[in-house]
Amino acid sequence: MTKESDSPNAQIVAQEIESLAIKEDHSETHDQKITPWEVEGAVVDGAQVAIDYTKLIQYFGTKEIDNELLTRFEKVTGEKPHMFMRRGIFFSHRDLHNILDRFEQKKPFYLYTGRGPSKGHMHLGHMLPFVFCKWLQDVFDVPLVIQLTGILSHHDEKFLFKNGLSLEDAYKFSLSTVREIAALGFKPEKTFIFSDLDYVGGPFYKNIIKISRSITGSTAKAVFGFTDTDCVGKVFYPCIQIAPAFSSSFPELFGGRKDIPCLIPCGIDQDPYFRLTRDISVKLGHPKPALIHSKFLPALQGSKSKMSSSLENTAIFTSDTQAQIKNKINRHAFSGGADTLELHRLHGGNPDIDVPYQYMEYFVDDDAFLKNLYDGYKRGEITTGEMKQHCIKVIQEFLAEFQKNENSVTEEDTKVFTKWDDYRRIEQVISREGIETNHGFGVFDQLRFVIIVDGGANIGTRFIFIDEDIIVVGEEQF
Repeated sequence: MTKESDSPNAQIVAQEIESLAIKEDHSETHDQKITPWEVEGAVVDGAQVAIDYTKLIQYFGTKEIDNELLTRFEKVTGEKPHMFMRRGIFFSHRDLHNILDRFEQKKPFYLYTGRGPSKGHMHLGHMLPFVFCKWLQDVFDVPLVIQLTGILSHHDEKFLFKNGLSLEDAYKFSLSTVREIAALGFKPEKTFIFSDLDYVGGPFYKNIIKISRSITGSTAKAVFGFTDTDCVGKVFYPCIQIAPAFSSSFPELFGGRKDIPCLIPCGIDQDPYFRLTRDISVKLGHPKPALIHSKFLPALQGSKSKMSSSLENTAIFTSDTQAQIKNKINRHAFSGGADTLELHRLHGGNPDIDVPYQYMEYFVDDDAFLKNLYDGYKRGEITTGEMKQHCIKVIQEFLAEFQKNENSVTEEDTKVFTKWDDYRRIEQVISREGIETNHGFGVFDQLRFVIIVDGGANIGTRFIFIDEDIIVVGEEQF
């Protein structure tokens, strides 16, 4: 007796089902997925395509950084816009024009960014936003707060969102991040790197509680896509990331003032956090933060996804050797060249999808040099191998300089960035009355204090901050 599965009809049916399954797989289509935890391009007819940033502007409701805004930026600051802005790498914003207004009016604001430490060292995708932040700090000469959702906050974020990672490991991995950030040359007197695990408390924690009260569970689910199976820590975590956007979270820096806004440079995937921040900030008596969004540094395999620490061959790490950099780019970097050298010489390549060329847009400030590479590649005059060699040289030089700087960072250097209480800082700020003053911050008998000196005088008033109250101690000579 013949088994049913062996009959000709059964085999035909099985083949038809298999054929249908294959067709269904190849015709799979779904939109791109951009969240604070996942980034992947859309799938069209079974093939993943590059991330559509124009669609993201429409989806998130942000504004494009256009030529008019770039022109105003240069006029207001006196500085040529950073190559990241000129080339559309930082491509989108919320209220950047308001920050330029404040700069013109000599009103205070600050920068806020963060880092979620992963196992091991940062990769280039992590580093480039800090490179841009450092430039912004130089241009505006303003304070910068860096939340380490790791030594600080990624401890908790990575612990909450990454299964299999212990809290202790997350903390350990993030400690090295301070050295890497310090190596980029931020101003120690105007930069505060803090850990959520170490810093949460006092006014910072008060703001977290106020924020948590302003966000319902249904709102968190709608904004972040949380489900009933997610741990409650995930739902609470956005409150911790929102808190640094409020100046009153840092009484040591801003004396308890609530009216100082911040500018947040971040990847476009982080916008949901701060869209929510903007929704609740006015209700809590704080100004809305401004944002400037970046595109993702593509993975070595192409612009369908971003670099990932968990996939070593998609990324170039700050600790990579010269040989590793060369090997990764030669072996793994996606090429926009033709299939053969003959065809490439005949038809040229496509620099718009060529990863080595795209990387150089992030590292080479010389617009004319890049244009020559772009045009030469399109005409087939520059080969894929030559483009990769240019890229290898540029990144090797960048990381060699960075590694030299990192090796010179001492433990004492890192404490300057992470411990406000260890020394006295002086910075130029604008008072409520608009009078330029020097503010020195420090500790006195275990209490926070600020010494305020009216422009040019050598007599100052010492104020002691106890919780949110201020006690005037008196004048002193210094």
